[in-house]
Order: sequence, then structure tokens, then C-alpha cells
Amino acid sequence: MKLSDRKKKILHCVVDEYITSAQPVSSKNITENYMKDVSSATVRSELAQLEELGFLTKPHTSGGRLPSIEAYKLYVSELMNKSKLSSKELGLIKDAFREHANNMEEVVNNAVKIISDLTDYTSVAFTGHRESDKVLKIDIFRYRKNQALLLIVTENTLIRDKFIDIPENMTDAQIEDAKNYITKNFVGKDFLEIAELAKTVSAEFESYREIFMSVISAIDEYLESDKKTVIMKGEDKILNNPEYSDSEKVKNFLSVVTSKEKIAGILADNKDDIEINIKIGGENEDENGEGLNNCSLVTATYSASGVKIGTYGVIGPLRMDYQKVVSVLEGVGKILEDILKNK
Repeated sequence: MKLSDRKKKILHCVVDEYITSAQPVSSKNITENYMKDVSSATVRSELAQLEELGFLTKPHTSGGRLPSIEAYKLYVSELMNKSKLSSKELGLIKDAFREHANNMEEVVNNAVKIISDLTDYTSVAFTGHRESDKVLKIDIFRYRKNQALLLIVTENTLIRDKFIDIPENMTDAQIEDAKNYITKNFVGKDFLEIAELAKTVSAEFESYREIFMSVISAIDEYLESDKKTVIMKGEDKILNNPEYSDSEKVKNFLSVVTSKEKIAGILADNKDDIEINIKIGGENEDENGEGLNNCSLVTATYSASGVKIGTYGVIGPLRMDYQKVVSVLEGVGKILEDILKNK
């Protein structure tokens, strides 16, 4: 059944009121705070019909109603208003990134922290890599006499800056020659194909074997590292919400967020072409059927110059302030991508 505009407006009011108060919403709440030009009897009738349609539940015989999961789904897909961050909030995001803009690990950590600080919910980030990722670009820059800075960009990720050893007597021109050779042989290949090259270094590159093997070693080290890196901040913030006074809900929440494998399983399901993805209730199950049934998860996949940086998100109650969370994720994403493009 298609909802009338009035039903949609009333449902919108119920969700907004419940997000703010965490208390069942009555017809009186609606008429006094949102729709003073509509009679309480009319609102009561509409609320009863919305309940019959499955958008509201009534926890007690008397009293107000609560939004159902279906109500939240309609709210985020059609009803909620877009909100903008204040200049103060935007300033906090920029300040969080500015100091460590050249350190990818710090940038990721700061992104997770500022998302948690601004939303007051648990925030997470997921960065992963695949052996099938194809290399798009390689750069090598001299840092010291015997050290160079290696940067590898693939179609799905950016390997953070890594220092590699080089011969102390190597000239800048030789470094450039080595970079050009490696670029010629590595770009367009995936990590598995590149690993095979270590066994068949061509004679023409014998004089640069040390730098060649340093690059191979850096890739091997990267592939050996944890393929599913999960960073989390504000795990205890779920306890600030009254619905989590229930010890079973807390136990279920903590069993998931303390398991990086479960969080990675939930986050990794996101599609690269979705800017903001909202999963509500049972939609948050991982491949083993375990998930955050009483929670919502809002995520955004961030990229810079076509390179996927990772998936960032917020875990909170069903009664999450979705407008705020979406605006924070969009604001952080825009600033983060601008910083990484400039970098």
C-alpha cells in the first residue's frame, strides 16, 4: 500500500521524535510538537493504520508507539532531511587531518576518531587488499643516501609510504632508471604476477637487483600482513543509549565489535559504487548469520583519484540520528579525499 503524504509526514514525525526522546511517541507528542493544525483524533487514527501496516509497534496497551525496522528503512530512503555540518564541525575535521596529512596510518586513525567524536557513536574503518589487485603506479624517491621512499598505487588501494634500502652509491639518475624499469614490468600486473618476477630477474636489471628485490620484499611484506585491517573507536558509546540498559543487547553488541573478523565480514560486503550505505537491524548479519540485529550500520567507501582508500562507518542503535551520521560521513569523506588527492 502506498502511504499518503499525511501518513508519511506523521511517520517522519514519529521517527524524529523517537530519535530525540527515546520514548514511545503518542498522538499528543505529534500534535503539540509537529502538527498543531491536525486534530489528535486524526493523528490517532493514522497512527493505528501505520501500526496495522507494520511501520509502528505498540509496546504497551496504553501509551505511544515505536518505529519498526520498516519505518526506519522508509525514513532513510525517502523521509529524512539532508543536514549540513556547521563551520565549527568542518573545522574540527580539517584540524584532525591537517597535522598528519603525510602519514596514511595517522590519517585513517584520525578519520575514525573524528567520526566517533562528532556522531557520539562507535565508528569503524575497514581497509583491505587482494592479491588480484593490479598495480597502476609505482614511484621511488630518494630519502637518504641508502634509503628511498616507495609508493605503490593499485586499482583498489594505496600502499602506505614505505622506506626501502638502496645501494649508497646509487645516483638519482640510476634511481629513475630503476623506477622506469620496475614501472615497465610491474604496472598492469597483479601482486601474484609480480611475485613471480622475483624468480626471473632479467640480466639487463642485474645492476639494480638490490632495489628490485627491495620492492619485491615490500610487496611480499604487504601481502603477508593482515588482509582485513579494522580500526575502531568509541566502542563504549553504545552504552550512552537507554535501549542498551538491557544486558543481553550489550552482550550481543560487544561480541561483534570485539571481533575484527565479524566486523570485517559485515563491512566488506559494501559495494564500491555506493557512497553511503545504510543497513538496519537484521541486514547487518555476517556470512555466519551473526550480526548486530538491534543496531544500524551506516558506511561510506572513500576513494581518492580513483583509488579506494577504505570503508568507514558508524554502528549505533536503530534509533540512530541518521541525518547527523550521514552528514558527518559525507563531510569527512570530502575532506579526506581532498587531502589525499593533494598528497
